[in-house]
Amino acid sequence: MKIVIIGGVAGGASAAARARRHDEKAEIILLQSGPDISYASCGMPYFIGGEIKNRHSMAVQTPASLYAKLRIDVRVNVRVTAIDTEKKEISGHNERTSDKFSESYDELILAVGAAPLKPPIPGIDLPSLFSLRNLEDMDNINHWIAKTQDEIAHHHRMHCYVADGEKMHVVVAGAGFIGLEMVEQLLHRNIQVSLVEMMPQILGPLDVEMANILEQDLIKRGVNVITGDGIKQFEKMDECGDVVVHLASGKKLPAAQMTILGLGVRPDTAIVREAGIACTKRGHIIVDEYLKTNTEHVWAVGDAVEVKNPIVGGQWAVPLAGPANRQGRMAADNIYGKNRKFKGTYAAAVVRSFDLIAAAVGMNEKMLRAQRLPYNVVHVHPGSHAGYYPGAKSINLKVLFNPEDGKIYGAQAVGEDGVEKRIDVISTAMQGGLTAEDLAELELCYAPPVGSAKDPVNIAGMAAQNIMDGFVKQIQWDQLEDAQNDPDTVILDVRNPGEVTAGELVNGALQIPLPELRDRLGEVPTDKKIVVSCASGQRAYYACRILQQTPGLEGKVFNLSGAFKTFKTTPTFLSRS
Repeated sequence: MKIVIIGGVAGGASAAARARRHDEKAEIILLQSGPDISYASCGMPYFIGGEIKNRHSMAVQTPASLYAKLRIDVRVNVRVTAIDTEKKEISGHNERTSDKFSESYDELILAVGAAPLKPPIPGIDLPSLFSLRNLEDMDNINHWIAKTQDEIAHHHRMHCYVADGEKMHVVVAGAGFIGLEMVEQLLHRNIQVSLVEMMPQILGPLDVEMANILEQDLIKRGVNVITGDGIKQFEKMDECGDVVVHLASGKKLPAAQMTILGLGVRPDTAIVREAGIACTKRGHIIVDEYLKTNTEHVWAVGDAVEVKNPIVGGQWAVPLAGPANRQGRMAADNIYGKNRKFKGTYAAAVVRSFDLIAAAVGMNEKMLRAQRLPYNVVHVHPGSHAGYYPGAKSINLKVLFNPEDGKIYGAQAVGEDGVEKRIDVISTAMQGGLTAEDLAELELCYAPPVGSAKDPVNIAGMAAQNIMDGFVKQIQWDQLEDAQNDPDTVILDVRNPGEVTAGELVNGALQIPLPELRDRLGEVPTDKKIVVSCASGQRAYYACRILQQTPGLEGKVFNLSGAFKTFKTTPTFLSRS
């Protein structure tokens, strides 16, 4: 058996290692463009920022180590330029010597990955603009920062745009996972940062009210955050390579000594399509449930493939390291007849931004609306562990589910502690077919320093259960403005007077603290709808139960999901602040 694998890193290297476990006699050839075969791509921002000190630790495997451990023939700095599926042969050239080569194969695994998007923006090829795809890019970025900061410190930029002694300025174009990680790490190096995102919010996998928690934190830390505005042009300003970024709105950013391009990725599949291997319109390789392409003896894994969406059906592309590793292992198993089915990807992901962690799994509201799927939402704000034990941090947790059968569509969480743990639990529940109501019954670890008797996941499940059972009705934050403008609706705020000073929910809201509500029911009109809110949702829920059992108010009472704590992170509230 001769197995040729195009591409290393997560998918390709995993496939090669697994194939060797199956067959000591197989000839396994792994071909990689660039100098690095298996490296910690997710760790690159942290090396740039100095959190990871050891450069050698970034190379998970080298050609020499893979040969020594697994007898895999690894060839780096080679570019495959053609695949002949009839002859079962690939060909290409060495990127450094231009020497040509060709190799036959019995089985071919495509782990070609994704390349950074590089739209045709004027100036995008200027030398101070960098993408971050591999260790070579990482080293180039690191060198440029060190060189520029040294020039500024030693007054070697007298004729350049930035004066001596000023901070280096870097523009990060794109506010996805890597963009946010780079912002954090650049600030660690005492660099002024502008973050530019064409979409109306940062971190697209999250919904806007969740992403805004991170955005407001970045702004407080001095980051110039610009959303809803694309880049029109990069203009070189001086001999040092300083660049002014022109935005689509007509605004210009201060001169930057470096720009990090994080504008997204595209599947690197030109040679795949040319070979007649089926791809989607967006260029992703089409595979079946066994990761086989439409061509015999050709398999595909990793960022370049489109896979099953196990949540609502259909297909989607999710470029994450975890699925790529599992796919590589599975493709090798299936070459050796194991017939393992890849069940799809749930898109579980996490990012750290300074003191905050943001994690998500599954689908968000934007996706569900695009597919016109009915859904309901709960927002809860429990503590990361028991409130009486010191150090508990609030978790902003959002769960989306089918209002008919409780199927969990997705979840998002932002906070300082215990965030990814809760999303991991919900991701596991989704993969096990549990419903939102089932979350209330999960048995999870509890000790005061690390959890609560009612875990945040349980609390989210109980909130969903209350809605499914009709125990409480609710509205979402984006319905509050319409409710305020409706003469037949009253907004009731049951916070204590001192809490209201932190921010009004709406002008003219009826203020009755929860402890006083039973004695002041006469102030609540029974001929109108009542929308109830508090600080984080619990007291408002209690108030809803009191009001719904008050004569004349049956069926007229609605809870504001997530209450003021969610509402204060929304565009509606922030626009008036």
